[in-house]
Amino acid sequence: MMVCLRRSMAQTLSTLPLILGLVALPTITPLLLAAQPAQAQSVTKRILSVTGQGTEKIPTTLARINLGVQVEGKTAQQVQAEVARKSNAVVALLKSRNVDELQTAGISLNPNYDYVDNRQVLKGYIGTNTVSFKVSTKDAGEILDDVIEAGATRIDGISFTATDAAIATAQKLALKKATEDAQAQAQAVLSALGFQSKEIVGIQINGAAMPQPVVQQFNEGAGVASTTASLRQFTPVVSGNQSVEGNVTLQITY
Repeated sequence: MMVCLRRSMAQTLSTLPLILGLVALPTITPLLLAAQPAQAQSVTKRILSVTGQGTEKIPTTLARINLGVQVEGKTAQQVQAEVARKSNAVVALLKSRNVDELQTAGISLNPNYDYVDNRQVLKGYIGTNTVSFKVSTKDAGEILDDVIEAGATRIDGISFTATDAAIATAQKLALKKATEDAQAQAQAVLSALGFQSKEIVGIQINGAAMPQPVVQQFNEGAGVASTTASLRQFTPVVSGNQSVEGNVTLQITY
């Protein structure tokens, strides 16, 4: 009997910590669960995204000119020889004027046909040699007239652009204007809704694109350039302005 009593007491004592643990558990768990929402809580930010645009206009001071010679003749050899003679004279003149980026733009030699009684008859050949170069706009008219005297027979086109330094400066100013425009738009929207801007949390520069050259026809009604000594009149060349644009996107909390 005594042995059985001792075993019963030992079993009771061995299960007591487990019972106490089960009893104590409900008093700890609510505290842990109550603490979790506070730790996981996050603050939601309201963000306004707005894109501003800026434009800077600059004068075009450089002219890109395409010109050359075109010759018609009976034989290919005759035409090619005359094209070479005139082209060499034109290139020599341009080199003496120290024009920039002088390069060959195109060379061609093609048969020239007539149609007689609905039949194609070889009439001769047409040869061309064209070059392109860049020169100051103020000197363009004089150079055009001089290359015609040297042997050029065609002017294929002219376009105008600003210098690289002027374009780089204009790009920065365009981006500055775009940033100010974005800020002004954000202020107008938030003010209308009764909010206040807090801080800029994101900036994206969408870039200031390189402007396209301005293509322009000769304006014969414009002013005429001349030299003081001979009062020689040159073909008038009038350039225009070039627009550089920039875009900036701002993300602003409110």
